Amino acid sequence: MASLLRATVTRGLFPWRGYCSRGTQGKLSKDFVEALKAVVGSPHVSTAASVLEQHGHDESMHRCQPPDVVVWPQNVEQVSQLAALCYGQNMPIIPFGTGTGLEGGVCAVQGGVCINLTHMDRILELNPEDFSVVVEPGVTRKALNTHVRDSGLWFPVDPGADASLCGMAATGASGTNTVRYGTMRDNVLNLEVVLPSGQLLHTAGRGRYFRKTAAGYNLTGLFVGSEGTLGLITAATLRLHPAPEAQVAATCAFPSVQAAVDSTIGILQAAVPVARIEFLDDVTMDACNRYSNLNCSVAPTLFLEFHGSEQALEEQLQRAEEITQYHGASHFSWAKEAEQRSKLWTARHNAWYAILALRPGCKGYSTDVCVPISRLPEILVQTKEDLKASGLTGATVGHVGDGNFHCILLVDPEDAEECHRVMAFSHQLGRRALALRGTCTGEHGIGLGKRQLLQEEVGTVGMKTMWQLKATLDPRGLMNPGKVL
Repeated sequence: MASLLRATVTRGLFPWRGYCSRGTQGKLSKDFVEALKAVVGSPHVSTAASVLEQHGHDESMHRCQPPDVVVWPQNVEQVSQLAALCYGQNMPIIPFGTGTGLEGGVCAVQGGVCINLTHMDRILELNPEDFSVVVEPGVTRKALNTHVRDSGLWFPVDPGADASLCGMAATGASGTNTVRYGTMRDNVLNLEVVLPSGQLLHTAGRGRYFRKTAAGYNLTGLFVGSEGTLGLITAATLRLHPAPEAQVAATCAFPSVQAAVDSTIGILQAAVPVARIEFLDDVTMDACNRYSNLNCSVAPTLFLEFHGSEQALEEQLQRAEEITQYHGASHFSWAKEAEQRSKLWTARHNAWYAILALRPGCKGYSTDVCVPISRLPEILVQTKEDLKASGLTGATVGHVGDGNFHCILLVDPEDAEECHRVMAFSHQLGRRALALRGTCTGEHGIGLGKRQLLQEEVGTVGMKTMWQLKATLDPRGLMNPGKVL
């Protein structure tokens, strides 16, 4: 076994002959498990049923599909050795971060080795003058912002969950601050990636963190949003931003969805530099009032936040209030104190759990379409009608400044007919978004459930090109199989 392990590290790949029995998923040979232990140490390898189950699902409604074994590497060298070992034995590789995804991205549809990267949790390099930081895959969003707080900087991409930053890069995550600060695609400067063969790639060159380049293909962009299907991200160089001098949040209710979206468009067209502008429908507002002890109107509502100097904020607030009132806003209230703002945005981030509480015992499924902002009223109204016709329970929230919204559906996972209706609704909504020149996913990714919609979105040539890229980097199709393509 030791000689085989050395050969893996030296040559990168074995000819096909497995340690594991590939005839039946879930059966690993003792030699293969011992080879994994030789790389990371016995305490960092587990085949316990409870551990496998924990790593076989995320927060989506996709059923649990556990891996055959879970390993916890401690450094990039071990990740490289693990990848080469698994690839040489035709063993599927599933990267795992915090497990907060919403599209089944960690489900081990063919079994295999789950590589949990959370033990690699160092902040490797901070460059305040260059507004950049290098993090390992176990570093989460909140941990990074705590670390850089005293430097006057912050990382603003906020998907709600305290997700791992490299996992956020892998899924192309975004969130409530996107309208001002962009998505992960806009904030990743470089990636360190272990390719399936075990080779180490630096997508922008080793140690580089420039703001712009015209050198060659955009390899960083290729791996952001690749959902673990092309390699394992073992470090990310991220763009930091100056922490705002002051922040103010606001809420305002509207007589209709159309009025709320028209206000959003008006604010953006007036070049008001809003940092967050979130839409919550009447069902969501009712749920948040109950769950988070708010006292807001049960009506289509915008949550807004502005960043800047005290003087600039006064101007922004005045202009935003004028625009929203022109479109019929009522119950307009500002939250200037940190405690008030925290309560407001905690309620927004907990909207998922607030909606789940409307039907205890059920699971949630979140759609994730994104359309041109001008088409939002049309698709939101139609979605409400479709939801009523389907007989499903659900609510709508959205990053309305980006044209991205989520319909959160409540489903009994034991009710096959209801699960079928949920998936049918999701695909219908995805096709409505495509018909309006939008996308089937704004930030959650393709994962298991949207592969057909991806084909409809990018077309035959687009899919062929993606398959060619996949075949070049992962010719055996072992990196997170069954996802995206």
